[in-house]
Amino acid sequence: MGKIKVGFGFDVHQLREQHPFVLGGVNLQHHAGAYGHSDADVLLHAICDALLGAANMRDIGFHFSNTDNRWKGISSLILLQHVVELIKEKGFSIGNIDAMVCLEAPKINPHIPAMKVHIAKAASISEDDISIKATTNEQLGFIGRQEGVVAYAVCLIERE
Repeated sequence: MGKIKVGFGFDVHQLREQHPFVLGGVNLQHHAGAYGHSDADVLLHAICDALLGAANMRDIGFHFSNTDNRWKGISSLILLQHVVELIKEKGFSIGNIDAMVCLEAPKINPHIPAMKVHIAKAASISEDDISIKATTNEQLGFIGRQEGVVAYAVCLIERE
């Protein structure tokens, strides 16, 4: 068996009225969307950070600075593809990804299968190796007031 490593990722973005809401590579219909330098896909950003952390390769901001115009408005699926290539260059493959999105609305359960398809394609892994869950913040704090969205992710990577 090769070396197994675990990584943890976290991301948060503010929600803005009349702004697109991209989550897991899926465009959600909602009155407000996540705002950021790229497409502000908190789920994919948390996954990228988990993978980079497991491979001891710093974080998403180090590789894709929000001051670099190359990443302005870019799909985070492209960022995930880059991260997967970086960890492959270091000799790692992805075992699995487990993620949690925390927001009050919109409900994302109907969109999880499509998110898994996008993530699996970008990461070159099976949909069976991706778990996405959702929870609310019970109307507490900035999440409860629908001012922001948070995502957490853990992953397992393995060096052959």
